[in-house]
Formats: sequence, structure tokens, C-alpha cells
Amino acid sequence: MKNRNTFKTLYAPLSILLLWISFLPSCKEKITYQFAFQNPALNIEERVEDLLGHLTVEEKVAQMMNATPAIERLGIPPYDWWNEALHGVARADKATVFPQAIALAATFDDEALFETFTIIGDEARAKYNDYQQNKAYDRYKGLTFWTPNINIFRDPRWGRGMETYGEDPCLTARMGLACVKGLQGDDPKYLKTQACAKHYAVHSGPEWNRHSFDVYVSPRDLYTTYLPAFETLVKEGNVQQVMCAYNRFEGQPCCGNNKLLVDILRNSWGYENIVVSDCGAIDDFWRKNRHLTHPDKESAAVAAVRTGTDLECGSSYTALLDAVKNGKITEEELNISLRRLFTGRMKLGMFDPQELLPYASIPYSIVECEEHVNKALEMARKSIVLLKNADNILPLDKNIVKIALTGPNAADSIMLWANYNGFPSHTVTILEGIKNKIPQAEIIYEKGCDHTGNIVHTDENDTIGAPVDFNATAAKVKDADVILFAGGLSPRLEGEEMPVQIDGFKKGDRTNIDLPQIQQDMLKILKQTGKPVIFILCTGSALALTDVNENADAILNAWYGGQTAGTAVADILFGDYNPSGKLPVTFYKSTGQLPDFEDYSMKGRTYRYMTEEPLYPFGYGLSYTTFEFGDAQLSSTVINKNETLKITIPVENTGETDGDETVQIYVKNPNDPAAPVKTLKTFERISIKAGSAETAELMLKPDAFYSFNDEKQTMETKAGKYQILYGNSSSDKNLKSVEITIKE
Repeated sequence: MKNRNTFKTLYAPLSILLLWISFLPSCKEKITYQFAFQNPALNIEERVEDLLGHLTVEEKVAQMMNATPAIERLGIPPYDWWNEALHGVARADKATVFPQAIALAATFDDEALFETFTIIGDEARAKYNDYQQNKAYDRYKGLTFWTPNINIFRDPRWGRGMETYGEDPCLTARMGLACVKGLQGDDPKYLKTQACAKHYAVHSGPEWNRHSFDVYVSPRDLYTTYLPAFETLVKEGNVQQVMCAYNRFEGQPCCGNNKLLVDILRNSWGYENIVVSDCGAIDDFWRKNRHLTHPDKESAAVAAVRTGTDLECGSSYTALLDAVKNGKITEEELNISLRRLFTGRMKLGMFDPQELLPYASIPYSIVECEEHVNKALEMARKSIVLLKNADNILPLDKNIVKIALTGPNAADSIMLWANYNGFPSHTVTILEGIKNKIPQAEIIYEKGCDHTGNIVHTDENDTIGAPVDFNATAAKVKDADVILFAGGLSPRLEGEEMPVQIDGFKKGDRTNIDLPQIQQDMLKILKQTGKPVIFILCTGSALALTDVNENADAILNAWYGGQTAGTAVADILFGDYNPSGKLPVTFYKSTGQLPDFEDYSMKGRTYRYMTEEPLYPFGYGLSYTTFEFGDAQLSSTVINKNETLKITIPVENTGETDGDETVQIYVKNPNDPAAPVKTLKTFERISIKAGSAETAELMLKPDAFYSFNDEKQTMETKAGKYQILYGNSSSDKNLKSVEITIKE
């Protein structure tokens, strides 16, 4: 009995405690908040209106610029909207660095891209969680990421083309959509991060005059080339931000453009989320030697807000305070933008308790973890495009005795990061990758030359350099069994508005698309040794390789492959991975095949409108095996205008190596005389074992057969016969054809 009483004495309080805990959910409902906007039980509209009611005009204006200050009396910390994640969380300490965007496009694998950006979004949240705990609120430490760049890479001379998914609207839309969905997550209430479709719109160089350039294009080019990817990300991706571009469009700066921002984006597409300016773009409205469409900062800021630019990256919006006081804009007009901005932050959970947020528990330990680095390697492998393989010289024998590795990109790790990059703990260079792959072989490394010029710098500490000596380089490598030349371009030469002014390059763009002459000369000397020469091309854009073809037995386009690029290159060189990448851009024979750089008309541009034969076509890429496409089976050969067409295509791996092939479907529209020569409408990457066959099933939605009505400026389907072309590149010789009829 004594023991029982002791039990009651000791555990009765525990029973009461347990009873109290059981009522906690109802207690939580009774929690009071100092301000209604802090209450997650209210809907976002109520919370935002409450918050706006507490703000002064001065505070409102300050919240409309990217670096927003704290509002301490409301418990709101500072926040900087400027964050980057083009191919990994960028400019914010350690992160997994994936291949550059143009390389990711070369995978033609939007499912893998979605997985990649799911990882990037996870790392972003993990880093943000850590920064918040340490009260680190400065730039690049937030959740609003200004990616993807879905501008059309219409001209290979554009230095920022490496940031895009290539020249084709369909590929760009598919890859951009995967990026947005991966970054933003799938929680029904909270966003993991915000993605941003940029640069809206009709923006793809030149870099040197982007702050003053005025673009005019036909309505046809606008709606069939420059806008489709943006429309897809708005309507299907629910992208949370759109960034307006620097240039003017039809006389008005893009960030104050009625047609782009009001008529199309807001009214036609129904976009209700945030528009952010490119950095300094509002300044371009009024600053000397720029657009000069507005007399001063105040009028520029008012015009931008009224056309729907909610957030400025820059400082022109400081003039909004005087504009309100002077009656040039109302406080309610500011509120329209502020509602979008605070709605966006609330969707991210920035004002809610951590325990309610599904992404708040992602630990920092996942950043650059083994799984993520392995994914970076997978994407690097998938992105590499085998352009040439004479006499099947690749893959190389692993029992090779002596390898010579030369060229400016052979041991350059920073080049592999491209631009808008993060910082990996370790980067595997091409040199290191080959050493790791074939440790028993003798490897002769001789840089030989820089990217340009006649001086070679042996390493980053060599500030003086020495004259290039072709004969000395040839003498050092002539006894090797194979010579590898890792050359091409570098993010130090091509990129965004750069201070580069050397032969062939201008402010980040190129004036011609040839491989720099010093590298061409080096390849010629290496070829004269009589040994097989493999050209490993690192680049963010297409080059004219006509002359290079004569001096290289094989050409491997490795792009800027991220932190594991060296391993990926070695895996392909020695046959541990079968190359499967496809070109997301046309490789022209020469600069002479290109129209004027400043002409935005699509006539003669890209595979869609080019009538000449390119060197390497869009969608092209070799393999170590061979594939044979069977005859396509259609769900019907006669369809209605609003009907989806199913296409079933058998593909056989007729070689001796397992491999991936990309089934590409193009449509040729003879019912529209001004339509593209052909245009990609869908694609699917499939894996096929050697000697086996797989069946690809693809769908062509009704919009695959759209024509542009020049009079009505609308898209419509015309009755008639259409050609469906299918194969493994855009070249006619690689495509089979089947005809369908669309009924009136």
C-alpha cells in the first residue's frame, strides 16, 4: 500500500501535465500576436493589408528596393532580394557547382534538371537557415533567386549566352520550367525559394550597348521566338518573379514598357507576381549616354512603378518619396507593388514560426554533400557533346603508356565554374581527372599557350609570362601515344559587360566566332607530330571549328562543366561513360554565316531559320554506339485542331555499348509561308542497352501546329497537311518524316 501511495504522490503531477499537453493544440489557437500580419492563421491578403497599415511612406519606399532595411518596431529584419543560383547557389560561400546553364541544356534531360534544381533549392534553404540563425542578412544570403535566364541565344557572339538554355524556344521553355519547379518546391502552402524568369524581353546582346539599345522585331518573331519561354514559366511554372531587361523595346525601356509589362505580362498572361528590374535598369531611363527617355530620376521611378515594376535593384526608387509628396504618384499606387512584395515574402514563410515551415529543418550538412557532388558529376557527364570521332579513336585504351596534355584549359579550375557561380570545396581539373583515371600512365603536362596572344603564363603567379614556343611544346609531347589539347574560351573572355577589348572580343561579346588564332596554330603544330590529337573544347558558346576539324582527330565539347568536370571528361575519354550530350545551339562554319549582331530579326538565324548548312547542327551529338530509329506510329494521321497527337517511335541500340539517345521531334508547317524551316516541338532522352530496343512515346499538343496570324497577331492552327520530322538532330539527313492532316 505504501508503494502505491508513493506512486500516486510521484506521478499524479505527471498525469496533470499529460492532460495539459493534450490541450496544447487548442492553446496554440489562442496565441496572441502583437500584430495581425504575424498571425499565420490569417490568410495572406489580410496579413499583407495589416502590415501595409503599419508602414510610413518612407518605410514603403525603402521596401521597394532590393536591399530593404529592417523595420525594428515591427520586428522585421533587413532583407536583400538579390540572390543568384544559375547553376548552384552563387556568391555565398560553399555550394555544389553544377555545369553552366548552356551545358545543362545539352543534356536534353529536363527531369534530371528538375532534380538538379531541387538540390540547389535544398542547399539554398540550408544556407538560408544557417544565415538566419547567425543574423547574416546581407546580399546573396536570401531565398529570392534571379534565375533562370531564358533569353534566346540567337547569336553565338553574345557573351551571356552561356547563361541560357540555348537557341530554341521549346528546349528553353522545358528546361526553364524544370528549373523553376525544382527551386520553388511543391509544398501546397510555402515556397522553398522564389525563381525569376529573366531578362524580359527580347534581350540577347550586344553587351557593350545594352543600356542604350532599342530593339525592334516583327510581331511574329516576338510571339514565336522571344516570348514563348516566358509565357510557359508564367502560366505553367507559377514563377514568382520576372526580371525586366536593360534594353528598350519599341522605344520604351523594358522596365517601363507598356506593351511588355502591362498588355502582355499582366493583362494577357494574367501574371500577378513580382516584377523586378535588372540592376541599374531604372537609372538607364534618365542617365547620360543611356536611354534618356525620362528627364530625371523621379519621373523614371514613377513610370516604372506605374507599368508594374515592383522592385528596383538600384537606387532610383529613392525618388518615389518626393514623387508622393509632389503628387506625381499616390501612396496607393505604391501599395499595389508592396502587396506583391510582401505576399512573396509571406509565401516563403519569412514572418512565420520556424516550426510551421517545411523547409526550415533542412540542415547545413547537405551543402555540397556526396549525393549532390555525384549529381553534379552526372550532369557534367550527360552534358558533354562528342562532335567528332575520326576512325573511332575514342574511347582511349586504359593501358595507354604516355599521354600528353596541353592547352590553356587543362589545369584551370576557375574556368570550370563559369559565371554566376558558387565556390566548391574542391574542383577536379581536366589534368587531375586524367591523372586520377590513369594513375599508371606517364602524363606530360605542358600548357603551351594562353587563350589568346603570343605570351604564355605558366600559372596564376606568373605575371610576366614568356613567348609561346610552338616547337618546344611539340618536342615535349611528340613521344606521347596521344596528345590532348584542352582549349577553347574562358569566362574571363566571354560574359556580362566585361572590360575585355582584345582581338576577337569586345566587352564580354565576340566580334568573330573563330577559335583564337594562337590555339589554332598550336593545334596545327601538334597535328604535325603525327600523333593523334584530341581537342577538349571548353566554352559557353558555339565556335567556328572548320579549320580545327582538320587538325583534330576527335573533338569533345565539355563546356564549363562545374566542379567535377575533370572526372567527367576522363570518364568519357576512357570509355567509362558513353557521350550523349546534344548541341543546344548551332555551330556555324564561320562568322560570315551570321546576320548582323544588332539585328534581332530571326531571318537566317539558328537552325529554325537558317538555310545554309552549318558545321554542326542543333541537336547534334555523337555516341560510342549506334542507334537506329524505326518508323513512327501515330495515334491518328488525321486530327482535329484541338487534338493531342501521340507518337510512338522504336529506337534500337545497334552497337556494342550501352548508351543514351535523345529522340527529337520537329514540325514543318507548309501552311504558313513565313514559318520556320522546322522547329523542335518535343523531345525525350532514353537509355538503351547494347543490342536492345526501347520505345519512346511522345505527345504533340495542339499548339505544336500553331501558325502566327500576322494580321491579327495571334496564334492559330490552320487546316492542312503537316510534316512531322523525327530523329537525333535537326539535320535533315538525320530525320525521318511522316505526314498528318489537320481538319478544318
